[in-house]
Amino acid sequence: ALMVTGASLEAVAEQDLRGALLEVTTLCKVVIACRVSPLQKAWMVKLVRTGIAPQPVTLSIGDGANDVPMIQEAQVGVGISGREGRQAVNAADFAIAQFRYLQRLLLIHGRLDYRRMCKFILYSFWKNAVLTLLLFYYTFISGFSGTSMFDGYVWTSFNVILFAPIIATGVFDR
Repeated sequence: ALMVTGASLEAVAEQDLRGALLEVTTLCKVVIACRVSPLQKAWMVKLVRTGIAPQPVTLSIGDGANDVPMIQEAQVGVGISGREGRQAVNAADFAIAQFRYLQRLLLIHGRLDYRRMCKFILYSFWKNAVLTLLLFYYTFISGFSGTSMFDGYVWTSFNVILFAPIIATGVFDR
């Protein structure tokens, strides 16, 4: 574990030791920042986003107005509503009432969202691949004449009718 204070982050920024700090923090399992200003929190998130390859997905969790820059800098922001107000909740992508709900948000809802996105992307890809291959083969059959295989209303109906399973999956999935 590594504990970083606001004063040490100031020294790192002044002496341009970002690379050394990033090297040390990547070796640690836990990095705790205490007595850090809101801009320093955002700077730490930006350092991780830009300094590590391949670029990791960053998650910031905050419960007050001092966490807003950090939440906005991360790709995923979680705001906890509590005694410090709702500024973090308003700036975040997700809002939870207590810190204990974070595990459910990440492990259950995150997994379900990932699975839904995979289904949607694969379905959209193969729906359009079928249509494209039909047109590709029709080009050879029609002798490269440029005639359309379908009328305009068929194009529209194809997308509208085949959009229904996506809606049904979204409505009936947990």
